[in-house]
Parts: sequence; C-alpha cells; structure tokens
Amino acid sequence: MQDVLGPLLNLGQTEPTVGELASRNIISCPPHTPICDVARLMQTHSVSCVLVMEEERIVGIWTESDAKVIDFQSPGIYQTPVAELMSCPVIQVNCDMMLNDAASLMLQKRIRRLLVLDKLQRPLGILTQTDIVRQQRIEFYLSLRDVGSSLNRPPLILNAALPLADGVAAMRQQGLDAAIVMFADGPAGIVSERDLIHIIADGKTGLNLGSVAAKPLLTVSKSCTLLQAVELLKKQNFRHLAVCDELEQLCGLLSFSDILLNVEHTYVEQLKQALRARDAALRTSTDYLRLAQKVIDASLDGIMITNVDGVIESVNPSFSILTGYSAEEAVGQKPDLLSSGLHDERFYQEMWETLLSQGLWQGEIWNKRKNGEIYPQWLSITAIRGEQGEICQFAGIFSDISERKRQEKQIHQLAYIDELTGLANRRLFMDRLHLGIANAHRHHHKMAVLFLDLDLFKRINDTLGHQAGDQALKEVARRLTSTVREGESVARIGGDEFTILIPEVDQARSLECLAKRLIEQFDLSFRIKGQDFFLTTSIGISLYPKDGQGSEQLIKHADLAMYQAKSAGRNQYCFYQASAGQQTADELRLEQGLRHALQNQVLKVFYQPKVELLSGRLIGLEALVRWRDAELGQVSPKDFIPLAEKLGLIGTLSEQVLQTVSQDIQKGSLPQVPVSINISALQLAAPDFSHKLLATLRQYAVSPQSIELELTESCLIPEQADATLNLLTKLRSLGFRLSIDDFGTGYSSLSYLRRLPINALKIDRSFILELPHNNEDNQITLAIIAMAKALKLEVIAEGIETPAQRAFLLQAGCHTGQGFLYSEALAPDKLNDWLPDLVNISLQKPL
Repeated sequence: MQDVLGPLLNLGQTEPTVGELASRNIISCPPHTPICDVARLMQTHSVSCVLVMEEERIVGIWTESDAKVIDFQSPGIYQTPVAELMSCPVIQVNCDMMLNDAASLMLQKRIRRLLVLDKLQRPLGILTQTDIVRQQRIEFYLSLRDVGSSLNRPPLILNAALPLADGVAAMRQQGLDAAIVMFADGPAGIVSERDLIHIIADGKTGLNLGSVAAKPLLTVSKSCTLLQAVELLKKQNFRHLAVCDELEQLCGLLSFSDILLNVEHTYVEQLKQALRARDAALRTSTDYLRLAQKVIDASLDGIMITNVDGVIESVNPSFSILTGYSAEEAVGQKPDLLSSGLHDERFYQEMWETLLSQGLWQGEIWNKRKNGEIYPQWLSITAIRGEQGEICQFAGIFSDISERKRQEKQIHQLAYIDELTGLANRRLFMDRLHLGIANAHRHHHKMAVLFLDLDLFKRINDTLGHQAGDQALKEVARRLTSTVREGESVARIGGDEFTILIPEVDQARSLECLAKRLIEQFDLSFRIKGQDFFLTTSIGISLYPKDGQGSEQLIKHADLAMYQAKSAGRNQYCFYQASAGQQTADELRLEQGLRHALQNQVLKVFYQPKVELLSGRLIGLEALVRWRDAELGQVSPKDFIPLAEKLGLIGTLSEQVLQTVSQDIQKGSLPQVPVSINISALQLAAPDFSHKLLATLRQYAVSPQSIELELTESCLIPEQADATLNLLTKLRSLGFRLSIDDFGTGYSSLSYLRRLPINALKIDRSFILELPHNNEDNQITLAIIAMAKALKLEVIAEGIETPAQRAFLLQAGCHTGQGFLYSEALAPDKLNDWLPDLVNISLQKPL
C-alpha cells in the first residue's frame, strides 16, 4: 500500500498542535464549591468545564456531561460540593501534541476535552472535540460523506410532559448528550447537557422537559453532506442538528462528536489528500508515507486502490475483514470478484460515466463477501490523476451499512405496517389511496373503498381476554388477504376496523361479488383457546368519483355506509347513499355533542310539579334533564335519552342528574316534597346501582325519603324478575318511593306487577292527550285506574293540559297529576315564583 501511495502523498499544510488550538479561558474552583455556583461560573464565562483545584493542585474537573449524574428530584442537590460529583483524574497532554493524536486519545478515553499543559507543565488551556472539527481541514472528506453515514443510532425522543429527572436519566442510560423533545401542539425542541447547566445555575426544580427545551430544532436531511452540516453548525453556533429521512421523519441527532468519530480524524483527511495529491515533493517525505500507511491500516472503512484498468493493486486490513478476501487473494483481481449480481449492466455503465466525467462516484451498492453473503455498502470511488491531469489510479472506500438498512427497515415497519396483523396501517393505506385517486383521475376510471367493522367483536375480548382478541384479528387479516386479488390493498386502520382499496372498478356488480366473498369468509368459526367463535362483519362501500373526490371523503362515506349496514342488521354490505350519510352524520354530531355535554357537565335539571288535582297542593317534583347546545340548539330528551342508552352513557347522565338533585335539596333550593328521578333498565341491572345511589345521597346528606325512583316497564323483564324484586324490596325498605313510569306502553305481567313493592303507577301522557273525547283512551285510562286501585297503588296522570282532562281524571278516581295545565318543568329558582299560581289553577271547577 505504501508503494502505491508514495507518489501521491502531499505534505500540504502543517498540522496544528493542541497548544495552538486550546482555549486559554481556564476557570477553576475549590472542591467545596456547591455545584450551583460552579454552573454559574460556567454560564458567566461561557465554558463547558471547570477545573477543581486544591492549593494550586488539580484534583478533578466538572463538565457539562457530569450534570447528567445529578438526581434532579433530590432536594438540595444543587448545594452538593463539586468534589462529590467531579470527574478525575483530569487527562492532560503537552502543548506540542499533534491534533491527530489528541483526537485519538479522546476517542480512546471516551472523553470530549483535554487539559493542555505548557512546556513548564502549567495549565495552558482546554481543547474540545468541537475545536478539532472546527479547525481540521477535512472539507474534502466531509463533502464525500452524507449526514446519514454518520448516524450511529436512532435519536432519543422524549415527550415534553416527561419530568426533567426522567429525561436526564434516559440520556444518561443511553450515553447521549442531548435528546429531542416532542410537543403535542407545536414544533419539536431539544434538551442538551448545556441546558442542564442553566437549570442548575438557576436552581430550578420540579420542571418537565417542555419547560427547558430549546426551540426551534434545527433540522437537515440525511442526504446532505457532512460539510454542509458542519457549516450550518458553525453559522448557527449550535452543537446539534436533527436529521430527517426522505419521509421527513426524525431519524437521528448529529453532533460534533458523531462527525469526529466518523471522520476518523485527520488521518482520513491526509488519506484524501494522498488520493488526489500530485506534488512530486512528497516522494521524499517518508514521514507522510508512514502517516498514510497508518491511516489506511487503521481505517474502519475498506479501502482498495486499482490501476487505470481496474486491477486491484492494494487493499487495507478492513477490506479483508469486510469482504473475507485476504490481500493476497484480492491483489491482481478486478473488483467484480465482489459483484453480487443484483445490478445490471446499465448500473455499472452509469457509474463509470459519472466517475470518468466528474472524477467521483458515490452511492449505495450491493456486493458479495467471499462466503457468498450479499450485503449493502456505501461506496465512494475517486479518480486519482497524474501530474499531467490523466487518470492513473482509482481509490475505492466503502463501509458495511447492513445495520443502517436494518434500522431503516424497522423504522419503515413501525411507520407503515400494523404490528399485530402485518397489514398496511392507516398511514400506508392513505398513501396508497392518494396514489389510487391520482391514477383513477388520470385514466378516467372508477375505484372503490371498502370499510369493514367486525360485529360484536368486543365479546371475544370480554370473554377470553385481549390476547384471544389479537389472535382473532390475525386470522381475520389472513382471511381478508386471501380473498382480495393482486393489486387490491387490505389495511387495518385501528381496533377491529379494516379497509380495502380496489384501485380499478369496472362495474358495481364486481364489488357486490367481492363483498359477498368477504362476508362468506366469516361463515367458518374462529377457533380460539379451544372454543369456537363466530364473527360477522358489516361492510360499507364508497366509489370514486361518485361518492367523493378526496381520500378523507371516500373513507368517511364508506364508514357511514358501514354504519348503515349495521343498522340494517349487521353481517351485510351497503353502498353509500347521500341521504343515509346525512342522517348518520347528524347522529354523529349529536353523539359528539352529548359526549361533550356529559364531559363538561353542561346538562341542566328542571323540575315539573306533581299536584293533588282536587286541592292543588304540591305533593312532589319530577327531575327532568334539559340540554341546550351552542351549535345544535335545544335538543329534545326524546332524541338524546335513547342515544345515551344506545351509547352506554345513560349511567353517567343519571349520576349527574342525581348529584344535581341532591345538591339542590342540600342547598334548600327546592320545596320539601319528594323528588322523582327516572331510572333506566341498564342502570337497574348494574351490580353497583344501589351502592352508587346510597353513596351519593350520603355525600349530600339527603335521606331516601326525599327521593322517588321512577322505573320504566322495560325494567321489569322476566329474565331478571327475582333479582329486580330483591333490589326493589331493599330500596323500598330503605325509604325510597317507587313508581312505574309511562305505564300502559309496555308489556308488564300483572302477576309480577302485583308482587313488586311499588307505590304508584304513572299513566303515560299518550293516553291523556285526547281525553275525554277519545273513547278508546277513556276506557284504557279507566282500566289503569281501576287496576291500580285493586293493587292499592296511587295513580299519577302525566301530560294534563286542559281543565277537561283534569275533570275527567278526578271523576275517574285519579287524584294526582302533572302537566302544562299546572306548569312546565322549571329551574329551581323559578319554583317559588310559581307556587301562588298553582292555587288559582286548582280552584277552577271541574267541567
């Protein structure tokens, strides 16, 4: 190798010594100095380290890196003497040491700075890795390498809400001097060791990463050259650059330390000078010949030198390590002994055209080791010219990038593939959908999106656990994939929801056939944990361009069509219909509004009086919930109460009503009469219903005698007859009044009703509405009153609006009622204003 490089080596510029580059700004402190004072010294003097001296003797050093060992959660930690946290011994070098040797020593000792002594062995200054990268003349080498080749590991990415102490611990554990901080609602920032010094100097505690992160995060592409990155660091006076891949995803964090490590210091710079130098004066410079030999032999990259015909003349030890070929086996051969066979003739033709025209080629290439293993390389080939400008040799430098490729593949998997099923995830599906729409638009053909949701999938998770649910999802993915044709894309976009992209559709009939085949895939049972489970799926279909021009619209309309299929009975498919889509969209807005209203507790409770029909005496109140939304306006209980039951939110709604009623009773805002609260079948069936009910009343010191529970007939289902009877008996014994609401609209068993410990029946308003003119309603009302008397139950009529209705009910034997004749539901502060009017209404003579 030395014989080959001899004519090419160039003395160039004299290599600087560490004494020439070392910063003279040396700051010191005694061992007993608290670290907060040491940090302030570093801030004041803009230094990255402080020497610890005792009686003019250097006993240690405290650097920015040492700040990571501090427990930022420990009280009083900032008052710790620096002697307890300093690094020692301090690595010292003489001022005449060459820069190359200093860089090697730093890497060997795994430190980032050296104390430089003058010729009298007195402290002269501090030399850092940043100084080396800033001062070394390695521009040629930096221009050959891109930023991606210097990334040694993925970046440490932390959440802005993470406590500072936890973030520092993560940096310390991974041996990093900085971490990227991600914010939920803004650009990313960075926390470095220097930021920790500022925190210690300020004496701040209890911080999270977001409060200390520096912004903005300076970002470069991994394809830009190291030279560009270094220039940017110098210009901005930064120490770190975030690196993004081709998809603009963060893939690394570049520092001066990374650059120095991958540059292989000035040795490589000398090699690059050697490969392009033409100065005949170096033929006599044996020192630089030895230096070049040392660089080549020590390089971690494989290096080979060929003559102008491409015959290998020399290789370095790393060439043999990476390829498996010894120097004896390689010399005299051509580089094609490494060829993998994966690149065609055109690839090599373009490589040589670039090399001969520009003097340089670099890129990714797949080569083969001696053992037959094919692996990826990053290869740079430089044409070496003679004194007359003619090409006389080629130098190839390459490194194994298998690990980098593996990491790139892993990042791609995480970003685009669903980890559980191996299907495309939402992001990849959206990318494919965008391409599909563009292709359909360009070629004027139709395409389709299918949205699949598994029916009642929650049963598997609830019965056998989430592991069994995951097994079922994997099998679903396998069946879907086996059903579609090549070119049709299946994706899992979350939970038990799947999508299928059909990039080209001739007619709707083909989509119907596909949907039927997909549904048939669920005819066979799923064998999970030794049990057979049957699943079905509901499928919604949207077509481009009829049902939408954009990806989000197509998915939304397919989703709406899927809900239409579920509403139609599940286990079927539906094409998107605009009218049904609008109805479903309205339901979705109502659902979102209801969830928001419950979350923010904006529902109001009003009270409708119950009166004694003959005397007009107030005997009770019924709590009725009202909802006025800023966007939806006044929403009827007929709309949101059934929706709450459907969504499983009725329990939350009723708990809020009970709390409001209890608060109003506690504050004395209501007349001292029982307040009735409606109870749904879902609430009554909950095992902790009575426990929550009593706990709320105890919280507000409200007695059960103040509360009446109104049950719908749907609560009285025969399957739970004994359990319901036991619960109601317990509640009655505790002092609660019990009534059956909306009686006559259900299918109560009279024999079962006779056994229940209830106090009253409420006649549904639908039977009162046309009294006394509707003979059928007259007879039903009379029958209910007669039955209630036979069962010794009170009767309450709902919806009384006219004096004629009141008169009929009094004559029929119903003594209690409520309705607009007396009052609508009122806010608590309006009840006292209403009470005088009640007497006037009740004094009217029955018709």
